[in-house]
Amino acid sequence: MNEQFTHLLSRAEQLITRIESVLPQALLAPDWAAAVAYRYRKRSSGHGVLEPIRHIGAMRLSDLKEIDPQKEKIQRNILQFVSGKPANNVLLTGARGTGKSSLVKACLNEYAASGLRLIEVDKADLTDLPDIVDVVSDRPEKFIVFCDDLSFEDGEPGYKALKSILDGSVAATTSNVLIFATSNRRHLLPEYMKENLTYTHTDDGEVHPGEGVEEKISLSERFGLWVSFYPFTQNEYLVIVAQWLSSFEVTPQAIEAARPEALVWALERGSRSGRVAYQFARDYAGRHAAVT
Repeated sequence: MNEQFTHLLSRAEQLITRIESVLPQALLAPDWAAAVAYRYRKRSSGHGVLEPIRHIGAMRLSDLKEIDPQKEKIQRNILQFVSGKPANNVLLTGARGTGKSSLVKACLNEYAASGLRLIEVDKADLTDLPDIVDVVSDRPEKFIVFCDDLSFEDGEPGYKALKSILDGSVAATTSNVLIFATSNRRHLLPEYMKENLTYTHTDDGEVHPGEGVEEKISLSERFGLWVSFYPFTQNEYLVIVAQWLSSFEVTPQAIEAARPEALVWALERGSRSGRVAYQFARDYAGRHAAVT
């Protein structure tokens, strides 16, 4: 009888363990001393974890050229944030490869010693933002919750979750959390030609967007600070190329000689972005490793 009871108890414990493994669990705090940046990940079981990012690119603000107005706005906002003063959630929009994500990472490197921390969240996991905010709300550090290359399609659940957070249901009462997002879309949602037909005109000449357009604008408007990035001119692109080549210890003479190749490189890719400049510099420095 005792053996049967022991066997039954063991089976019950196994069953409870299996059930607990699939039930929702509270997000646990990571080792905050392990890193200055973390990535929120969903396990196959559906449980979320904050994983430390131990190797962060050594990007510095001084490495980023031809975006001084954007740097000034972001730096001012982050300085307010780490100083305990009011600061805004930030939306960085514009042309691809112009330094949006690099600027956020450079600011982390610049202000980590002042208590700045970063948590990277994928678009698909934005519905878990309240859990992330709850975990960090009592910490002394200042956290940027960062979503890179953000855009939504109609009806995605993360859209309403982010809108709710930005609207103040959580973030406004948590002074140590800001939301930063980068996007190629100014309003984060696809825009269609047919939506122009929903605009209405009043008798005095005013133009009013339709409900669908208003809905798309409403999310981006909840970011207190918009920072726009623009395609680089040829001269700006060459300045960035020279800066990256210099960082790879290419001589000034070789940098000057590399200008025609850099322009061809950009022409082949159809873009004069900072990313393209960096990729060219790596290729050129690798092919001319002896020229240092």
